[in-house]
Amino acid sequence: MISPGKIVAVHISYQSRAEERGRRPSNPSYFLKPTSSLAASGDAVERPIGTELLAFEGEVALVIGTAARRVSPATAWDHIQWVTAANDWGLYDLRGADKGSNLRNKGRDGYTPLGPEYLDAQAVSPENLRLRTWKNGELVQDDTTDRMIFPLPQLIADLSQHLTLHPGDIVLTGTPAGASVAALGDVVEVEVDAPALGISTGRLASSVVEGDDAFDPALGAIPAVDDLQREEAWGSAQKAGLPRPAPALSRELKDKLLKAPTAGLSQQLRQRGLNNVSVEGVRPNNSAVKMVGTAKTLRFIANREDLFKAHGRGFNPQKRVFDSVDADEVIVIEARGESGSGTLGDILALRATARGAAGVVTDGGVRDYTTVAEIGLPVFSLGAHPAVLGRKHVAWDADLTVVCGGASIQPGDIIVGDDDGVVVIPPALAEEVADAALAQENEDAWIAEQVKQGGSVEELFPMNAHWRKRFEAEQGGDA
Repeated sequence: MISPGKIVAVHISYQSRAEERGRRPSNPSYFLKPTSSLAASGDAVERPIGTELLAFEGEVALVIGTAARRVSPATAWDHIQWVTAANDWGLYDLRGADKGSNLRNKGRDGYTPLGPEYLDAQAVSPENLRLRTWKNGELVQDDTTDRMIFPLPQLIADLSQHLTLHPGDIVLTGTPAGASVAALGDVVEVEVDAPALGISTGRLASSVVEGDDAFDPALGAIPAVDDLQREEAWGSAQKAGLPRPAPALSRELKDKLLKAPTAGLSQQLRQRGLNNVSVEGVRPNNSAVKMVGTAKTLRFIANREDLFKAHGRGFNPQKRVFDSVDADEVIVIEARGESGSGTLGDILALRATARGAAGVVTDGGVRDYTTVAEIGLPVFSLGAHPAVLGRKHVAWDADLTVVCGGASIQPGDIIVGDDDGVVVIPPALAEEVADAALAQENEDAWIAEQVKQGGSVEELFPMNAHWRKRFEAEQGGDA
């Protein structure tokens, strides 16, 4: 058993975990675990009596070989002696009491098992490690270190700016998507390997048993859970079995918005003090198209070659968004008004269509413009451009507030588009605005008919008292 002076753990470090949690850190952050939490493969992990949310997190663990103080990313890996598997167990029932320190919920005895084998760090590449976790034999986590937000050498270099990492110290490098809750009797196994080299730590196994200790409220905080902790522990509200909130876009509301023109919706939003809800400059790829859905957001940053190489290739945020969009969602892309390359093409449009997406809005260009139009997916953009994404953009992150065509758009906002353009509706106002826009549309249609029959615009637009009375009488069925 390794005897470290300290155990340092990283919070969110994998792209997949950031997407799962809906927040992407701009810098790595850390917490300490006591060395008394160490355990070995095969040891049981205890869930205290009366608690509910014992969560596992498969992780790559690094063991320091030589002291590291103010080292650079280029030399940081030289200070790592061993790579092994870890399970960063946590009791979410005590997470609220910790208020971020993680001492109670992650520091309990046996909550940091390591092993079973240790790989020579100098024989492997920090970018080519694979982490997998099984729960009762089912694979639940599968990710690789080349998809980390913060590469392993960066974590070591950053920590060494603040403290000395001594030989034997352990760094737990964060968990990918799929971490969840284990019940009594469950067996969780974690493995780290280097597939290209055919070497592995073997499976680190932990079985969950019920502890026989109880908490004394007279001494300090006791376990408590709520639905937020359940969702965080399980990984999603759905996995936690929590009731789903009513959708922001019901069938009835969608039908109303399909009938309401964006011009009328814009007018009603303006009357309620919202003047910056139009996505400027975008036009539909097909005329007479109507688009209604909730926003699923994607952000591109300006291309920088090294960032594109590290972040923009492979299954990047752009591909993940188009591969996961749901029915009645509109993919909204922040492209900074840069039309000098495509932000989607025919393959991504086909994938979004297959998943039932309501459409796409981008303040950038579209490749394969005619083919995308023929696919039938409503797309609002700045127009056609033949260049690929990497000419001007790096697909950077998703599911966050974006600015598209000068309008701020949050995930879940309601997006409506037609030949007049695209408007953004806050969900809380959608029903009220839709009803008002339809009422105004009905009134405008009646006015138009009177004008056709020779009525005066001066008297009808807006209606004077005489015409208002006649309109209301006819609407009431008295005419």
